[in-house]
This record gives sequence, structure tokens and C-alpha cells, in this order.
Amino acid sequence: MQGVFMAKFKYALFYDFHTLTTIPDVGERFDVERFTDNVKACGVDFLTWHARCNQGNAYYNTKIGKRHPSLKYDMFGELAKSCRRKGIRLSAYINGSLSDEEALHHREWMMIFTDGRTLREPRLTPYVRTLCYNSPYREHLRDMAIEVIKKYPVDGLFFDCLQKFPCVCEHCAPEMKKMGFDPAKEEDALEFSHFSVNRLCRFLHDALKEVKPDLLLFFNNPSFEEMGDMHSHLECECLPTAGWGYEYLPVMAHYMRTVAGPDRSVLNMTGRFYDWGDFGGLRKEAGIEYDLFYGLANGMRPDVGGHFHPRGDMDQPVFDLIRSLYSNLQQYDFWCDDAVNRPEIAVVFPKSITALRTDHSLQAATRMLTELKLQFDIVTEYTSWDSYRLLILPDNVRISKETAARLEKYLAKGGAVIASAYSGLDPEDKQFVLKGWPVEYKGPTGHDPLYFQPEGPAAAGLPDMPLSIYAGGTEVKAARGAKVEMYCVKPYVNWAWDGLRSNYYTPPQEKTDEPFLAVKGKVAYVCGEIFASYYKLAPYQMRVLLGNLIGRFLPDPKFKSSTLPSFTRAFVQENKNMELVHVLAYAPERRGATVALEDRSTLVNTELSLRTDGKKVKKVYLAPLRGKLPFTVKDGYCTVNVPMIQGYSLVVFEY
Repeated sequence: MQGVFMAKFKYALFYDFHTLTTIPDVGERFDVERFTDNVKACGVDFLTWHARCNQGNAYYNTKIGKRHPSLKYDMFGELAKSCRRKGIRLSAYINGSLSDEEALHHREWMMIFTDGRTLREPRLTPYVRTLCYNSPYREHLRDMAIEVIKKYPVDGLFFDCLQKFPCVCEHCAPEMKKMGFDPAKEEDALEFSHFSVNRLCRFLHDALKEVKPDLLLFFNNPSFEEMGDMHSHLECECLPTAGWGYEYLPVMAHYMRTVAGPDRSVLNMTGRFYDWGDFGGLRKEAGIEYDLFYGLANGMRPDVGGHFHPRGDMDQPVFDLIRSLYSNLQQYDFWCDDAVNRPEIAVVFPKSITALRTDHSLQAATRMLTELKLQFDIVTEYTSWDSYRLLILPDNVRISKETAARLEKYLAKGGAVIASAYSGLDPEDKQFVLKGWPVEYKGPTGHDPLYFQPEGPAAAGLPDMPLSIYAGGTEVKAARGAKVEMYCVKPYVNWAWDGLRSNYYTPPQEKTDEPFLAVKGKVAYVCGEIFASYYKLAPYQMRVLLGNLIGRFLPDPKFKSSTLPSFTRAFVQENKNMELVHVLAYAPERRGATVALEDRSTLVNTELSLRTDGKKVKKVYLAPLRGKLPFTVKDGYCTVNVPMIQGYSLVVFEY
């Protein structure tokens, strides 16, 4: 990424200002100096604010777009000047695919679905009118963005909602045909849109950088990897109470840092509210705190989003909450600024950004590893795997030629691999790609349900009885030189309607000669979809099995604890002559149709052990008060007992 302008931040705020055209009093109560004083009081050094919203209204004096009809002054301009005076970097928000008011007056800019519609169903959505990336709207978008950066002292631009939409309008369909796509097929239209949105980002990037070479840029929704040199920093949008859930941030936190590298910030954008576009929501402090501490412990910077009232009402309780949150986090700046995670395990997942954001097996793998308190990254083919001692391929990681070559090289250097179910197969499901694989593929398992019999060294802590997978898997046979350690157990009958009876109750009958777990060299293969199983019902036995397999190849993990419960999280970072152990003790709880997190959990007399890697421990203490903790060093580990942890604790090991 030579030549890219990279940016780092400490504390950020993100304000939506999507405002209906019919609102009669936009900005009438907006006190710009009081607002920026509040921002500054929170310790914020980076603010994102709307120049033009998804309703199609601008909040500055524009000659290209249309200022909101009830706004009587240059609101964004006043904000930009105030931010510059107070040392707050400002990024101007412009929606990339939505501009409702402009679409009303420029129907020729609107996308056309494959069925001929221009309006989305259901109608009650900001996406009711979506603009085509290949229409003259593209130049209009560029011109508005250039107008903003020429007119005002802004530092960056944030382009939102750059998603794939299946457009077959007069601008798209002819080009699709030239490229070999069929406009009648929605999947072809989506693939062409993928190309179109990436081209639009490059178009905007090149035009804007010509005007302002040091411009901060972020394009929300496209692949971080495909944007490559166009992003000055990365932003992770995740509001756990609004559809993202509590599985999304962990995946992105362990993945995005591998793309960003050490010189670009990854902003951890959560929200003060319960849903985007929510004016009346204010989450409890502990709930937002958990989001931000999770990000901080994984190299992300805090960013809280909100929706500002169109009239300019300050909603001071929102600022009071953010100031309290950020004051708490700022106590740890000395230790956490520039801290890095250096895990020894990587989950390999060379798939699209959509799969990375949604795959259930990947989410389960992330959860299982965090519950086991293991340190790991999530990697694609974008980054090197050389620093990891162990790679994990969860359930359905098909192997391309490039991935196969990298795995062969990795194994030849002494690395280890754990794979499950269809992982390791070529895309056509014909065979496992690597020559040293412990098994040969025969097909999908014929057992439903699929049971296995725990036995051998990987069965430690598992009950001596057939256990259900609660998911599918493969039928395999052992390869030459492989050792089968566990076998599949078949049910009396499969779970199915047989034409006469409902075979609902299907107990295990007997152990088969079909391998469930086979090991060859430093490759361990499990035929069952153990990660899909954990996503579905979270049977703790799947986590125990995974932990046992990891322990075979990584018997000396960087961190371990005999007392931390599974719902807690522990992450290790390095910073100069220190190693940091972040412990998070919070428990999201299902409440009706949603998941809530309101309370900090309390842990008493918690034992933590950190592998010292031969370094001499000088002292161990709790940040930020530096209260010293007695410690012992034995067998390469420094062990401490923390008397009490309430929600979050940072334990510092100084060498």
C-alpha cells in the first residue's frame, strides 16, 4: 500500500444527521460552540458529521446539491470552523448510494431492479430510492465532495452505504452485456454491482486525492482488502442491539487489525442508542463500556455514534454519558496507546467480506476461542501466516490453489493445522487438496444425527458416551499414515419421515469404522461440523474437544487461567517493556426479542498466568492505580491472583 495516507486516532464520535425534508426548524437551536466544547471535553480528536445525508439534504451552502429548505445558515461550515479552532479533526459524511430528495428530481439517477422496479419494498426504509453508481449521479457525488473539501477546513470524507445493488438501468445493462453478464439474472447484476461500487470508490479516491493529497478517506461496506490503498483508516460499524448482535464485533476485531496493520487506526463504532436512526435511546454505561473495552483490548479505538436532533437540541445526557465512558477509558491511555496483539493462533477464512461478516461457523470459532481464553487472529490470503504456530480451518473453508500452496509451505516449516468437516476440500468437493491430509473424502455423512465416541488423548474432560454433533459432517476414510483417535457412531435410523413413521427419536446404536478424528503429523481433522454445532446449541463438549486439540499443538498458550468462567474474555497485548492482560467480565443476556447488557460482573480471587518467554518479570500491578500484585514464576509462567475484578481490569506485567 505504498503512498497511502494513513491515520491514527485516539477517541472519535460519529453523528448521523439524516433529516426529513419536511422538518420545519433545522438547526434553529444548534449552539455550535457548546457542541464542540462538549466534544472537546470528551477528549475526542476525530468527529464525523453530515455534509449531505441519505435524505438528500445538504447542511452547508452548496451550489451543486440542495441545502435543507428550513436550514437558514451554513451549519456544517460553522461546525468545521469551530472544530478547526479547537483541534478536532473533522470528517464530512456523504451518503454514497442514498439521496432521497435528489432522486425525486433526478429519476434518471435511480437504479432499476431486475424486475423493473425503481422503488424498494417495503417502502418504509431509507433505501426506498437507491441511486445507480454508473449514472450521472457518480459525477454529482464527486463534485459535491470536492466542493466540501475546497470550501471548508475538513480533514476527511466518510462515504456510507456503498452496498451491492442489482441495477439493470440504461447505464448498467449495456456494460453488463459487454462484460458477459446477463442483466436478467439477479446474481449477475449483483456481481456487476460489486465491480461498479469498487470502481466508484477508485473514481472518488483519485479525484479527491488530486485536490487534497492528505485527505482522510473511508468507504463503508466494500471489502477492506479490496479498498486497499484507498482507506486512510478502517471503521467497524457494530451496534449489537440493532441486528449486528454480540457475535459481530469479535469477528471483526480479530480480523480487521490484520488488514489495517500497525499504522492505521481501526475505529470501533458502537452507538449510544438501541437502533440506528433512534432519537430516544440511551443505553446503559456498562453496555457501551463492554463494546469499547473489547475493541481497546484488540487494538481498536473508541467511537460512539448518535443521531443528532435536527433542531439542534443538545441532549446533554448523551454527552454526559460519553464523557463518563471516555474518561474511564482514558485512564488506560499510558498502557493501551500503541499496544499490539501478537497471537500465535489464526483462524483461516479466505472468503468474501460478506461471509466474514455473517458466517455462523466463523462466529462460533471466534466465540469458542475467546471462551478458551486463547489469543488469535482471523486471517485471509491478504496477510502472512508465518508468525502463527497453529492455523484453524472451521467447517467449510474450501482450498484454492493459492491457499493450498500457502498451507503446504506453512506445514513444511513446522506449523500445525486443525480442520473440520469440509475444510480442506477443493471447491468441487472431489478431494482434500493437501497431500499430507489425514483422511480421504468419500462424501457427506450418511448419519443424521451424527454421533461420535470420545476416546484417546483428545477426549480429556469428555463423558464416556456417544455425543451428538447437532450438525452435519463428512464421511471419510483414514489416509495412509494417519492415526484414527475417535470414530463416528451411527443412529438406529436417520432423523426423517420414512413414509410410515416419523423417525424423530434416533438414539445411537453402535460405533462404526468411520473416522471422526484423525491425526497425521501436525494436521488434526474432525469430520463433524463442530463449529456449526456450537453456533446452533453451544454444547460445551465441542469447546472441550477443540481445546484438547489445540493443546496438542500448543501446550504452552500465552495466557491461561484456571478460575475465569467461560463468559469472561481475556486478551494479551504488548507495549514496550510491558505485557497487558485485559479481563472483561460482562454477560450479555437474552431478554425477549433482544439481547441486553446492563451490568458488570464481579469476580473474586481470579488466578491469571502469563507465559514470560524467558523475560524477567520486574513487577505486576493493576492499572490505572498501579496497585502491586504478588506473583510467582514457575515453569515459564508468571502467575498472579487478582482479588477482585468488576467488569474490566487491566493487569500489567513489567519486564
